[in-house]
Amino acid sequence: MQKLMQRLQVRQAEGRSRPRSRSISPSLKSMLAVVGVGLVVAALTQALGLSGQAGLAIGVTLGTLFLNACTQLPADVTFLGGLAVLLVSGVLSVEDGLAGFSNPGMVTVGVLFVVIAGVEQTGGMTWISQNLLGLPKGQLGALSRLLFPIVGMSAFLNNTPIVAMFVPVVSDWARKLRISPSKLMIPLSYGAIFGGICTLIGTSTNLVVNGLIISQAKLPGLGMFDMTPVSLPCAIAGCLYMLTLGHRLLPDRKAAISEQDDIRQYTVEMVVEPNSPLAGKTIEQAGLRHLPGLYLGKIIRGDQTITAVSPQERLREADQLVFMGMVDSIVDLKKMRGLQPATNQVLKLDAALTERCLIEAVVSNTSPIAGQTIREGQFRKRYNAVVLAAARNGERIQGKIGDICLQPGDSLLLEAHPSFLNLQRASRDFYLISGVPNSEPLQHSKAPLALAILIVMVVVVALGWVEMLLGAVVAAMLMVVTRCCAVERSLRGIDWSLLLVIAAALGIGKGLEVTGAAAAIAQAILAPANQNPWLALTLIYGATTILTEVITNNAAAALVFPVALSVSQSLGVSFMPFAIAIMVGASASFSTPIGYQTNLMVYGPGGYRFTDFMRVGIPLNLMFWVITVALTPLFFPF
Repeated sequence: MQKLMQRLQVRQAEGRSRPRSRSISPSLKSMLAVVGVGLVVAALTQALGLSGQAGLAIGVTLGTLFLNACTQLPADVTFLGGLAVLLVSGVLSVEDGLAGFSNPGMVTVGVLFVVIAGVEQTGGMTWISQNLLGLPKGQLGALSRLLFPIVGMSAFLNNTPIVAMFVPVVSDWARKLRISPSKLMIPLSYGAIFGGICTLIGTSTNLVVNGLIISQAKLPGLGMFDMTPVSLPCAIAGCLYMLTLGHRLLPDRKAAISEQDDIRQYTVEMVVEPNSPLAGKTIEQAGLRHLPGLYLGKIIRGDQTITAVSPQERLREADQLVFMGMVDSIVDLKKMRGLQPATNQVLKLDAALTERCLIEAVVSNTSPIAGQTIREGQFRKRYNAVVLAAARNGERIQGKIGDICLQPGDSLLLEAHPSFLNLQRASRDFYLISGVPNSEPLQHSKAPLALAILIVMVVVVALGWVEMLLGAVVAAMLMVVTRCCAVERSLRGIDWSLLLVIAAALGIGKGLEVTGAAAAIAQAILAPANQNPWLALTLIYGATTILTEVITNNAAAALVFPVALSVSQSLGVSFMPFAIAIMVGASASFSTPIGYQTNLMVYGPGGYRFTDFMRVGIPLNLMFWVITVALTPLFFPF
């Protein structure tokens, strides 16, 4: 309740501090922008000799991009709205318009959320974060620790599951490092793209173009590393760009209230379990030193009390650790393997360990336990819940949990079955009850199994034994059957908004394709390229990279391929330089979130706006364009 009031005060203060402006009103700006879009569409339609339906498809695409870039409307609303216009106007048939909702790529992303939920609920994500990413100092260190492993993995594994796996890991990692997720999510997607273009199997686009080379161009297919001499320098340049100029262009999206402003400060006691993997490790090695908003106050070891705990102090079994800090970090603490709450009351709860969660409750003045200690009020028997920590007026309450005398307004951090929320919401014993997000206990014993399922899925897909969708479906089924993840929790973890955006974007791209607008734009761009192969290569890459930013990468490659093949035949030169340019250009989508699947996957978690991708990505697009056009003829002569 206090936190809600604080958020209100912050917003009011922001409103008071916002200067009055005599600039054009937002509604007038929107009207002027719509008129501008209409004029651009009319000019394009006339210049290219397109039909009215093609002009409408272009207008809807530009209008959707504008609404995403310049308004606060949710992305799923704008994209679904654009798709609806194309359906109602008859530009798209129902089959074409809704095809995106059954697109294998979109379905694959949805199924991967279930797979990742299994790895997350068993603690596998924590293991990946600790062992692969570590705890570097500063944003630049974090960026380098993230980029290079992602590039390396994406070169040999499909980049979509790589990003799906790392989005929750990076979100949690950013919070621990006290770095805004917006500083790391775009590099995560871009790193996957950098790696994906380096080998034939790194991304589906390379495989699609290779299939077209064999079937349409009647040429031998490419080997695993044939495109690497061109794409690897692009990837290296991309990494250097992100580590120098690129990271400075990334937005810094911070919450209105930072974790230092969080008024909920608790004291919680944890104990090192017998045979704990933490026993024998130092405080720093155990990862207990850098938890944000939480610090280790003391260690109680038998009759000895260790205060001012050194980072080099080694933990022992049965050590009692007293932590002070905010609730979100207490959730991290509860998920660490080898630690459990010091109170033995948690062992007596009438609920399975895997079915529990953390809940915050504020004691009311009519509560029967007000004025009694937690032990006297028999809290566990009365509510089938255990008090892990308590706070009063934003201050930590010292002393043993059972001896705390409760007063009205005290905030309690409880461990209980989720049914506690429904049972006590109507009760007069508590003013306010709320669940703590993502606080369910992890099944650490099943982490090796979950990671094994994930690794096997990635390997069999990379080797081409099964399609990506089939591999993901089997892995998701195994996660549920082996109880690595509960069905309810895995469904809650699916980002339905993201899936709607992907499906609607595919439909809008289909509108550009079926009306002939995309092909006309590609041919218009390539029109001057009939005399000079270097100019033709430059324009083919440009046409591919422009189209891939507004329709899917595979569709862009498929549209430009026959045009490029015709150009190469008319010039009497080898087609392979153009094929390589199409491969790189179709995958190197950095300027819009809709151009590439992984960009969409980080769009929400990073809290980005549409223009963020343009600011960071346009220089990358230009850089890849120059490098590809300069190097391709050296390794694939005309």
